[in-house]
Amino acid sequence: MQHLDEIDLDILRALQENAHITTKELAHQLHLTTTPIYERVKRLEREGYIKKYIAILDNQKLKRGLTVFCNVSLKQHTKDIGKKFVEEIIALPEIVECYNISGEYDFMLKILVEDMPHYQNFVMNGLGSIKNIGSAHSIFVIGEIKHSTAIPI
Repeated sequence: MQHLDEIDLDILRALQENAHITTKELAHQLHLTTTPIYERVKRLEREGYIKKYIAILDNQKLKRGLTVFCNVSLKQHTKDIGKKFVEEIIALPEIVECYNISGEYDFMLKILVEDMPHYQNFVMNGLGSIKNIGSAHSIFVIGEIKHSTAIPI
């Protein structure tokens, strides 16, 4: 962040809140003209501060209302086994996030499915088809208290 000034940070904050904001609206909000705002946004994109723009969808309306965190341990830990596991996890669309973690488990998965029967099917036919899983521990989300995609800056 050493190359970012306060205007850059203000731009990033505004885009995290609403990536659909126009350059003109952003310039008005920051009391600048459109050209420097446009150039700064392009620089932030080019330098990788802004990775991409996305729409955040409503998982309930799209019949993905059950969120499950699943902690997974592998039976063996070799480079090839780890690589194969990651490839298979990436291929399962129900898994929306995967983290390699420390501690008792090797990976933490965030899974979105419609309901408990769909999760059971996913465990049996999706996760269960992955070789070398030693153990899996599921945690079911009862209610979402806070969810943000924004990075605090």
